[in-house]
Amino acid sequence: METPKVFESEYRFCLILWENEPVKSSELVKLCQQQLGWKPTTTYTVIKRLSQRGVLKNENSTVTSLVSQEQIQAAEIDELVEKKFGGSLPAFVAAFARSHRLSRQEIDEVQRMIDQFREEETK
Repeated sequence: METPKVFESEYRFCLILWENEPVKSSELVKLCQQQLGWKPTTTYTVIKRLSQRGVLKNENSTVTSLVSQEQIQAAEIDELVEKKFGGSLPAFVAAFARSHRLSRQEIDEVQRMIDQFREEETK
């Protein structure tokens, strides 16, 4: 199943949901008022919209996510790499590395990840 698209304001809402789930919709309204400055109707509209798209479920006024933060982030990265870099991960990484000074620790961490992927590939 493809991960549903989540737009920026919806993502900020999802961050609150992921941190507090399962959560009563009335509590979610309060949290969104405090953290996002949303009116109750805005929160209920977003709950309905994301429910229809399969991002969350709202049963008996209890809201839980159906899609994880990691899934949403991965889908966003996939879309970015496809749109802006023709689907080329090396082109994306090269552009990122040119515009961000990577620390030795970050380089070592990326290298460990590459090594791990290679090991998994040979199994």
